Amino acid sequence: MSMSQRKRELRARRKRREKVNVMKARLPQADAAKKAVYAEKLRKMTPGAEILIKSMELE
Repeated sequence: MSMSQRKRELRARRKRREKVNVMKARLPQADAAKKAVYAEKLRKMTPGAEILIKSMELE
């Protein structure tokens, strides 16, 4: 039996949070080009990307 839709959504949300936390950890040593790459990845990954990009000061 497959997972319910809600469980899939929760699993995806947790995975996105993990990925964002990894990006936040790597941000202090990132240069401007790397920050632009992170911003683009966030835009592809999550619908609330613009809020995250502002809070992380990527642009």
